[in-house]
Amino acid sequence: MSRIGNKAITVPAGVEITVADGNEVTVKGPQGTLTKKFSPLMGIEVKDGTVKVTRPNEEKHTKQLHGTTRALLATMIEGTHTGYKKELEIVGIGYRAAVNGKKLEMLLGFSHPVDFDIWDDIKVECKDATHIAVSGIDKQRVGEFAANIRAVKKPEPYKGKGIRYKDEHVRRKEGKTAAAKK
Repeated sequence: MSRIGNKAITVPAGVEITVADGNEVTVKGPQGTLTKKFSPLMGIEVKDGTVKVTRPNEEKHTKQLHGTTRALLATMIEGTHTGYKKELEIVGIGYRAAVNGKKLEMLLGFSHPVDFDIWDDIKVECKDATHIAVSGIDKQRVGEFAANIRAVKKPEPYKGKGIRYKDEHVRRKEGKTAAAKK
């Protein structure tokens, strides 16, 4: 029995959900609109400000789809109501970032600047040269864009230089000279 799949999703005020034929769900909220097509095996019912996902049988595959469908619906509702945000920090001398139009330009110690085209459904802000905020209504797209930025220069374990998520702990290693002094 799926614990997550059986939970009802409460729909906040200002969010409208419509289920079309073939389980195509459209969620409209103050932040924007998301549409996703779900498996026809799942039953999606919208009643009295709640959304309930049901499954037809107890097979393993349908149990897996049950929890996944409910979780995806919940993130769609939360994204259109409040949105998602990931914050990144750049650590290192001379490392910096800036937004120019629809491009994110970063200087990360390479021989060339690294440019990222900002996707249409993503908003990127630089509060200062070392902080990047990625926001949007689709949780997967926000996370993917932030992960692509971080992948350019992951934090290294000796000095901690690189791009990291805000409040991410980087395990530091001891250098060769520190071990030799003992």
